[in-house]
Amino acid sequence: MTSAELRARLARIGVQTRSEPAQPTGAAKPKVTPAAVLVPVILHDAPTILLTKRNSHLKQHAGQVSFPGGRIDPDDPSPEAAALREAWEEIGLPPSSVEVLGRLDDQVTGTGFRITPILAVLPPALTYELSPYEVEAIFEFPMDVVLDPAAPQRQNHEGSTGWREYWVWPHEDHFIWGATAAILVQLAERLRKDMRDA
Repeated sequence: MTSAELRARLARIGVQTRSEPAQPTGAAKPKVTPAAVLVPVILHDAPTILLTKRNSHLKQHAGQVSFPGGRIDPDDPSPEAAALREAWEEIGLPPSSVEVLGRLDDQVTGTGFRITPILAVLPPALTYELSPYEVEAIFEFPMDVVLDPAAPQRQNHEGSTGWREYWVWPHEDHFIWGATAAILVQLAERLRKDMRDA
């Protein structure tokens, strides 16, 4: 798949969102904090997804792999604006370098956030300036791994509130799990469906 073909597929899947994330039947809607993340696909000859590793001293999701993003502020006009602002603050990504293509379905986390994933593409060979307070590292995750249906695995963990089950993606150096992993699964499923339907 060429970069142009991938961009066209991403633009198609970015307009297929539901207005509400799926909720169990009869379940009360939890009180959540709105947030937005940028899901940046870098259009190399072999495309990749840009991910960050959060600083280990942060109060929320310390040391975890995530997309650039964060809470939606009251003065952010949209989730897209919030994701672009956060990406600029966290990794120095200029909004002018980002082509926003649409949204994926919201992801509600167990820690009380409702995340709107903003799907976007970036040109290759950009330089980044990390905010040392927020971001420890950035790295790229190959799109061919994202598209491999056998790559993500379900794992279980027993914590203070009982057993949790979540997605995990393979990586030599980073543990990709939780909301970030679930958003990658959603992206992969939509792309594979678009490829089948073509």
